[in-house]
Amino acid sequence: MTVKRQALTISDKANPIRDISVSAANAYLGCDEPTPAAPPVQVVENPVRRILVVDDSRAQRRILTSSLTRQGYDVTEAGTGDEALDILGREHFDLILSDWMMPGMDGLELCAAFRQLPLAGYVYFILLTSKTDKGAVAQGLDVGADDFLAKPVNPDELRARINAGGRILSMERELQDKNRLVTSTLDEIQALYDSLDRDLVEARKMQQSLVREKYRDFGAAEVSLMLKPCGHVGGDLVGFFEAGPDTLAFYSIDVSGHGIASALLTARLASYFSDGSPTHNIALERGPSGDYRCRPPEIVADELNKLLLNDLRSEHYFTMLFGYLDLTTGAVEMSQCGHPNAVRLSTQNRVRFFGEGGMPIGLITDAQFDRQQLSLLPGERLIFYSDGFTECTDNSGAMLDEAGLANILRKNSALTNEALFDALVWDLDAFSGGQDLGDDLSCVMVTYRPDRR
Repeated sequence: MTVKRQALTISDKANPIRDISVSAANAYLGCDEPTPAAPPVQVVENPVRRILVVDDSRAQRRILTSSLTRQGYDVTEAGTGDEALDILGREHFDLILSDWMMPGMDGLELCAAFRQLPLAGYVYFILLTSKTDKGAVAQGLDVGADDFLAKPVNPDELRARINAGGRILSMERELQDKNRLVTSTLDEIQALYDSLDRDLVEARKMQQSLVREKYRDFGAAEVSLMLKPCGHVGGDLVGFFEAGPDTLAFYSIDVSGHGIASALLTARLASYFSDGSPTHNIALERGPSGDYRCRPPEIVADELNKLLLNDLRSEHYFTMLFGYLDLTTGAVEMSQCGHPNAVRLSTQNRVRFFGEGGMPIGLITDAQFDRQQLSLLPGERLIFYSDGFTECTDNSGAMLDEAGLANILRKNSALTNEALFDALVWDLDAFSGGQDLGDDLSCVMVTYRPDRR
């Protein structure tokens, strides 16, 4: 875009300009001879619309204003730094063109004060100066000036520097628009996250309600449960129920994966072990006389395997330890389905692991499930637990394993069941170095006390 320079003539005797002569004004604009007036030049695709010109010389203000107005800018004048600050407090400008040397508040002080104002957007600041030393330029940049223009002002250079400022403002405003979009998107994501988090909190409450009782005294045995998901919800399930007048059934289940899908499957599985409705309990069957009796533990595992593969058709599988305790004899029958080995904790502080591994439920249709048997002595504890205990890692990545779990149990064997659960979690946290546990923790602890029948 080319702007034809126009010389200035002064004939208004009622308002003479005393600051500079006509020849000096023409030199200020870079014009040697008067030329015909050029038509206004419209600025296209330039974010600079409003310009504030600050100069203590009225003549120089008029010269700059005349040139900028012909280029299509909306120009406002200020004769002092204080007047400029007052205007800037009330109106918005895209660019400020200020003389450096002014009485009172100079251009440097004006720039520093202006940069302290709370503004909605960035404003480009150009200092007019005859200073050429690098120290002065550095001083101007330090207080917030964006560019400098040497006096006398060359109109072509003025236009070029304003256009350069316009490009900076365009990028700044484009960045602001993108930041607003990012902020708006993040706000929407946060709102969705908050809604999901509220739903997960409710889901956690519902899952915890699946374990309605965490302790029950059956006279000859005490049962305690622990369920601690690593997130809002988890894939572990523990429970117990009366399987007859002198029989206690208990189980520990660990569904593959974590999160909502695993939690939904645990809720479905919990319904198959109903404590209050024998007709809806997969471990019980009606005998010839009409009373309910226990199904063998390996048959229970087989029925669950069929349900998961044929009816539920879930992509998940689960491991399980399911067992019965005869309250009169201490005899235990159980089926291990890929779950960690059971722990037998004696009154002499001896820890023994019991189990043969077995096949997880829900992997293959023709899986075979076995039955294991043992007998508890008075005072002994039988513990079913999930692999969140033995697979807990320290800072080096080493797992706790069965040996580490045995050490924790021996160290805390004198504690009650509930206190022992707390000690287990505390020692796991110490072992992991305070890291967030990467898996759910669940445990069933049965203490056999036939003398209390």
